[in-house]
Amino acid sequence: MARKSWRHHLWVVTCVYFLLGLYHIAFAWLGLIFFLTPLLIAVIKGDKAYCNKYCDRGRLFRFMGNRLGVSRGKPMPVWLKSRWFRYLFMVYFLGMFGSVVAITCLVAFQARELDSAVKLFQAFRLPLNLAPSAGMFPDWVIQFAFGFYSLMLTSLALGLITMLLFKPRSWCVYCPMGTMTQTICKLKRKDCRGGVPTR
Repeated sequence: MARKSWRHHLWVVTCVYFLLGLYHIAFAWLGLIFFLTPLLIAVIKGDKAYCNKYCDRGRLFRFMGNRLGVSRGKPMPVWLKSRWFRYLFMVYFLGMFGSVVAITCLVAFQARELDSAVKLFQAFRLPLNLAPSAGMFPDWVIQFAFGFYSLMLTSLALGLITMLLFKPRSWCVYCPMGTMTQTICKLKRKDCRGGVPTR
């Protein structure tokens, strides 16, 4: 039996990330690695190699759906796969990220107080007490960490819901990061069908 590639175990990275955030919210900054790496690969190489080979989130949904059998395995609705929905969701996702940055700037310039809460969809506060030690980091650092952790948790929740209802990697179809990298590939005049550009 052939030995599995180390990439098949990348789902552990997602679990470690969220556990580290629960240990100390400042670890949420590590999420920028997952945010920037796919974009840099798309800009430099002109392909979606990160989505196809290295995405820990996609690996997690595949592991849970296929190996653990918690996915219904049903096809996604047509509207959920449509271009208009994917781009609309990307705009919504970027809007949430922009809100995180804006609030962080307000805290940095002391225009508002630190809001140390984890939220889903930037609106629903979760009963998690992750208040960091006072004075360990500037308030704006902690504010961004809470906002970004909330954003990552929101995308995880959406991915889990669609994984349970439909096929395991349904999230990958409308993932805003995938949509952004695909858009970059198109701007570089390469065909991103299947994730690997062809001439």
